[in-house]
Amino acid sequence: MGKVKNFFGGVRQEMRQVTWPTGKELRKYTVTVFGVVILFAIFFFVVDFAITSLLDLFI
Repeated sequence: MGKVKNFFGGVRQEMRQVTWPTGKELRKYTVTVFGVVILFAIFFFVVDFAITSLLDLFI
């Protein structure tokens, strides 16, 4: 039991040292991540559509 308590005590200390983003930064990072995910989704959709279309021409 002492090891578990010691472990979580260490975790607590480390969490206090973390520099957390402000609300404004968090929103900015969240919008950036969603934007990149949407761009990658569009990219892979276009690539998939192009490859499927090319294969349909030859098969």
